Order: sequence, then structure tokens, then C-alpha cells
Amino acid sequence: MSKNENEKSWRLATQLVRGGTLRSGFGETSEAIFMTSGFRYDSAEAAEARFKNELPGFVYSRFGNPTVEMFEQRMTLLEGAEAARATASGMAAVNAALMCQLKAGDEVVCAQAVFGSIRYIMEELLPRFGVKAVLVDGTDLSAWERAVTPKTRIVFLETPANPTLEVIDLPAVAAIAHKHGARVVVDNVFATPVLQKPLQLGADIVVYSATKHIDGQGRCLGGVILGSQDFVTNELTPYLRHTGPALSPFNAWVMLKGLETLELRVARMTESAARIADALAGHPGLAAPTNVPALLYPGRSDHPQAALVRKQMAGGGNMIAFRPKGVKAGAFRLLNALKLVDISNNLGDSKSLITHPATTTHQRLSAEERARLGIGDDLVRLSVGLEDPQDLIDDLSHALEKAG
Repeated sequence: MSKNENEKSWRLATQLVRGGTLRSGFGETSEAIFMTSGFRYDSAEAAEARFKNELPGFVYSRFGNPTVEMFEQRMTLLEGAEAARATASGMAAVNAALMCQLKAGDEVVCAQAVFGSIRYIMEELLPRFGVKAVLVDGTDLSAWERAVTPKTRIVFLETPANPTLEVIDLPAVAAIAHKHGARVVVDNVFATPVLQKPLQLGADIVVYSATKHIDGQGRCLGGVILGSQDFVTNELTPYLRHTGPALSPFNAWVMLKGLETLELRVARMTESAARIADALAGHPGLAAPTNVPALLYPGRSDHPQAALVRKQMAGGGNMIAFRPKGVKAGAFRLLNALKLVDISNNLGDSKSLITHPATTTHQRLSAEERARLGIGDDLVRLSVGLEDPQDLIDDLSHALEKAG
């Protein structure tokens, strides 16, 4: 097998189609799926050398696999990272990126607006092992300044955040973290690597749920962690090797196929989302504006962090949050009146999906905490897909009328 030595100089579209490709002696054009758990050795000496990392090659698919490695290599090119390791899901990626670095006595500072399962890790899991987690308003730089101390090992954030779509000043937060020797871990799922490059903005580690836009068609689970070669080799890889959240070779192959069209899909979804957000803004079926806007889209000039979006993102993405009239009952009427958009807690799919975060992705938070984060009973989260945007506007507009 061989890898093209010029791939780092290729442009994005070429990297997404051909980056990291390994070909067997059969000369296949599509990436091969190596559905094997183990690998053979030419001699006992070769086996010993591979286990001691003195001889390149694979030893067990929990440790590494040719198809999975192709996906990892392609992701490093896309992200501009030195190294990457794939995992069985996005949450496996988040958990591994944190746990491989932490020990009792460490502290983590995390933006409070994050996915519900991440809040579980911060508030329930880490304290069991003597790790303190501090939650802060991610948009308030003074809150980061107060929270990050010499004991802080990791700073964690999503930007844009799930589901409130708040955007965090990555270079500023990274500067605060690095001043105290902390690493910055960014969940970049909503922006995708097409629209935002956290490593270029000061982050040290980036995580993705590849289940979302990278697969892009709702087929399978996967995750990936990207960072420096030193971090991946010396901290992350031993943790993954001995805990086993390995990505299936078949799922890795699906992700490789998804990457081939990622740029095209994200561009089309972003274009459609911008059009839909403009069409829905000011719709009479939306709740009256309060301290929480009736509609949030990072690509619009009325987004609370619009200037920051223009500074660190190449587009607004495909996620929209809005509040129909009628609080929870109105939100449910909206969801139930939709004929085209599917009710689903997934996102990044070629099919448009909508969910009610307060009763799904963030249901474990208390009502008071949800209210503080802006996740009211009237908030819905829309993931715009690849359908004709006018059909989506018609469906959503009709449902908003029903909701009101």
C-alpha cells in the first residue's frame, strides 16, 4: 500500500475525495473495507517488532485498521491537524479527548451551553474521579478569566453551541487558557471543518461526531479526535488502545464516502438555511422577541455574535433555532404539523430534521437551568438538509401557522 506524497498541497475538494487513500495490490478505485479483527505476521520476530512499535503495520483492529486509518488521514488533511484517531461515536470522542488527559485534582472549565451528554460528563462523571468541572457563560470572556486557574487542565466548548447557537470567541478563550497552561478542546460539529478551523484559531484539540455532517445521510455512528502528533501518540492512543471505543471499518468506509461530498453538502445546506432563516424571520407564528430572540441563525446580522461569526466562520451553517408561539404546546403543534421535515434529534443529515431540545437532547437539565441557557419550552432546533429550500419554507410556514 502507498499514500500520495503530494496530498498536503492539494486543495480542499481534492483532499476530500482522495486524501489518505491506501490501495492494495488489487488497485481498487474505491477505498477497500478491511473487515478483519486481526492481522498475520511473517514471523514471530515480526510480531514482536510490531507490538514494540519497531516495525510499521497493524496488529489488531481495536488498535488500528487500514480503512479506519484512511478516514483518520483524510480528516487530518481537512482539519489541518498533525494526527487523528477515530472512535465509535461522537460522545466516545469527547469522553476520550477528556479522560486521556485528566487525573484526580485537575479542573476543567466548560462553556455551559453544550450538548446534554457533555453536561453529564462534566457534572456527573468527572467528579466521581476527583476532577472538578466549572461551567461558565461561554460568551463572557471575563467569566473565562475568573474560572481558568493554574489547576485548569482543559477548557472545553462548542461553537456554535447546541442548541442555542451562541458563538464563542475562540482566539480570546484560547489565549486565556494557554496563559495558565491549559489545553483547549473544541467540539466543532455545528460549524463543520468546512466552515471553521479551530486549530487555526488557537484550539489544541478538535472533536467531531462524524455521525452528523461527515456521514451526512443518517447511516451510522462515528467520531474523531484531532490534535498534535505528540498528544495523539502519547496520550490519546494508549487510552483508546486499552479502553476500546474503536470505529468499525465499515463505518469508517461510510465516513470516507461522506467526506467526498462534504464540501458540496455543507455549501448547499448553508445557502438553504440562510434563505429559510430570512423567510421565517418576522413570521407571525413566531413568539414575540424577549431576552431570547425569536429566531437565531449565525449567518444573519441580527445574531447576537454576528460580528464574531463573520470573523471566525466561513458561513452560518445549516442549524437554525426558533421559537413558535404557544410555548411547549405550540412547539409540539409545529412539529406535528410538519409534512416534509422529520422529527428527529439527529442533525447534519441530507434530510431536514427538527427537534424540541427541552424534551429530547437537553431533557435531563432542570427547568431552571434550561431557562438560564435560553432553552425554553418553546425552542425548536432545525437542521436544514438538501431538499428544495422553497419546499422547506412552505412546510415550516404552514406549521408555524398551525402552532400559533
